[in-house]
Amino acid sequence: MPVPITGVDVAAFRVPTPEPEADGTATWGATTLVVVHVRAADRTGLGWSYADPAAAGLVARTLAPVVVGRDVMDVPALNEAMRRELRNVGLPGIGATAVSALDIGLWDLKARCCELPLVSLLGRAAPDVPVYGSGGFTSETGGRLREDVIGWVEHDGIPRVKIKIGESWGAAVDRDLARAAIARQAAGDEAELYVDANGGYRPGQARRVEAALRDLGVSWFEEPVSSDDLAGMAAVRAASRADVAAGEYCWTLPSVAHLLDAGAVDCLQADVTRCGGITVWREAAALAVGHGLQISAHGAPQLSAHVAACVPNARHIEWFADHVRIESLLFDGVLRPSHGSLRPDLERPGHGLTLRTGDAQRYEI
Repeated sequence: MPVPITGVDVAAFRVPTPEPEADGTATWGATTLVVVHVRAADRTGLGWSYADPAAAGLVARTLAPVVVGRDVMDVPALNEAMRRELRNVGLPGIGATAVSALDIGLWDLKARCCELPLVSLLGRAAPDVPVYGSGGFTSETGGRLREDVIGWVEHDGIPRVKIKIGESWGAAVDRDLARAAIARQAAGDEAELYVDANGGYRPGQARRVEAALRDLGVSWFEEPVSSDDLAGMAAVRAASRADVAAGEYCWTLPSVAHLLDAGAVDCLQADVTRCGGITVWREAAALAVGHGLQISAHGAPQLSAHVAACVPNARHIEWFADHVRIESLLFDGVLRPSHGSLRPDLERPGHGLTLRTGDAQRYEI
């Protein structure tokens, strides 16, 4: 029996960081998220995206009218209708984040209407998914960097850690290499060490940096150059011993296909809050399978856990410091890593999360 969608509510929140943060190509002092609640019958679904507040207006004015009155059981059709509605507005960027937030809320609502955990509705491929600790901002001193890495490895039991390099668009390579050495010493010899340049290097520079990092056992080199530079990514990959990864800025499925067809990555990344939601994330995972590759969930670990557990080629989920802090601060039902993995909660319907409205109000914009 159809379950018509009766309403959509949306709000934006800005949560300050404990201190200014930076990576290879950006600096920030707060993180913004757009939160969507979708209603049908007596159930409410929750979705969100780490996005500019403009995405909230796009949800309210443009996308909500597309889904209200439609059957919540038809989420893929609703996703397609939303993306078509943005033809003249623009799907990449803010448009994709708005679709993502609403798509996630729709899947959560459908699972709650079916009284199923989201992972069971989608169909599990694995009981849990490995995570890697992520942060190590270029703005951090050596002492703070050590604390981050030791916290992930020793306190959280996560044997994979990632730090930011590529400082100031590649203008501080010596400091990048020194910080990577600090991270290796703090992590110990057994943990995997990853680095993320956020597109800060030039192709030749990135190849030289990767070669210099080999003695530290770096096994993951994320966005060594801009992911828009497909030829540059492919050239770095061809010369690298570390796995080259990218895809967090793939806003559409065709952009995923272009990245894979170019031979630019050893592991695809996709962000469920950017690529078009759960619907498109699963399609991206299927494209990766077709290229013999794994997929890694970028950011939003509480939203990524259910969908990543439902594809056979999930490599891991990013346990990103900013998102971990915000999701613990604003939502009830958050998951915690156990033995280096996240296991979706099978006792709660949907993704199991609810917004703590009282705590969130102080951050609403």
